[in-house]
Amino acid sequence: MRHTTITLKASALQKNLNTIRQNAPTAKVMAMVKANAYGHGIAWALQGLLEADAYGVASFGEGVQVFDILSKINCQKLSVKPIVLIEGVFSQSEWLQALDYNFSCVVHCQNQLDWALANVPKNVSFSRTIWLKYNTGMNRLGFGKNDVLASAKLLMDKGYNIILTSHFACADDRENLANGLQIERFNEVLGALKAMHADKIQGSLCNSAGIFNFPSVHYDWVRAGIALYGGMAVADKTPNQLGLRPVMTFTTHIFAIHELNVGEQVGYGGLWMADKPSRIGVLSVGYGDGYPRVVQNAHVFITKNSQQFLIPVVGRVAMDMMMIDITDVPVGVGDEVVLWGEGLPAYQVANWANTIDYELFCKTTARPLRQLAM
Repeated sequence: MRHTTITLKASALQKNLNTIRQNAPTAKVMAMVKANAYGHGIAWALQGLLEADAYGVASFGEGVQVFDILSKINCQKLSVKPIVLIEGVFSQSEWLQALDYNFSCVVHCQNQLDWALANVPKNVSFSRTIWLKYNTGMNRLGFGKNDVLASAKLLMDKGYNIILTSHFACADDRENLANGLQIERFNEVLGALKAMHADKIQGSLCNSAGIFNFPSVHYDWVRAGIALYGGMAVADKTPNQLGLRPVMTFTTHIFAIHELNVGEQVGYGGLWMADKPSRIGVLSVGYGDGYPRVVQNAHVFITKNSQQFLIPVVGRVAMDMMMIDITDVPVGVGDEVVLWGEGLPAYQVANWANTIDYELFCKTTARPLRQLAM
């Protein structure tokens, strides 16, 4: 057996959801499960997120997948929890399909607004609540101030309830001046809408970073994504400092060792050369499994006989293999190696790859064995 494994820890996922609730005690929590639950596996993740108040997905197809999985779970609470299409629908026919599934949708542009006004769902549907997107400064999706106010009035006149929503651009950096401007803009419009029809208006601004950095603006809903999976939510604190635990641990084993003389090279392109007699451990993992090829000055983590070692990656990561320098480390064939997770945070590996841990999680492939742990 190749022994390249992704272990998913249910207790960590549930712990992270509880930590988010503790940090946002007055708000409901939407659990973001888009992109196959950030690469963790949607069916597995939903089992650990049954206590969330809603589920966020990026597309209609993802929504149907969540709907089908939840329908198979014997839990009466699930019948009263919305599935939210956070980019809304992409056509009028998809809007009608979303109504059939009772999905709640973001409306962020004129076409979506027109579809909603022309096809109003039945009163008991989650689709009667629109997540109306206000562009407060992300400049990606959403209506401007005047248009969002006008759109909200049109929707409320048709009997819709509104959750005014927006997205921080820089929430991971608490001191960034853009955050204060976005909060100010959001508060102004939310206040104006509540003055129009308070009983039909709620608010949602905070993503994972906002949950921890801006507790005064949790409003009615927070949207938890990377924090659920134990990733890097804010710039100045580690996940561990926030009370979050890694859900995914990616491991492999040393399956071969080579002894090198001074001047011998390792791997494609001969990028690494031994400057002393060296022992090179070969790992049965590569970018075909989801480990990033572009890492620089990266390390792996090994525990052996109660000792912990941070060991450098050498040479170029290949599709199926990578190498580590074990010259001065008492490890050998068969020893387990942590690529990221417990012992080596994914955000650290992401830094070595000049990316973010979100991407690492999402780019794991189907090849590693997946195993579940409590």
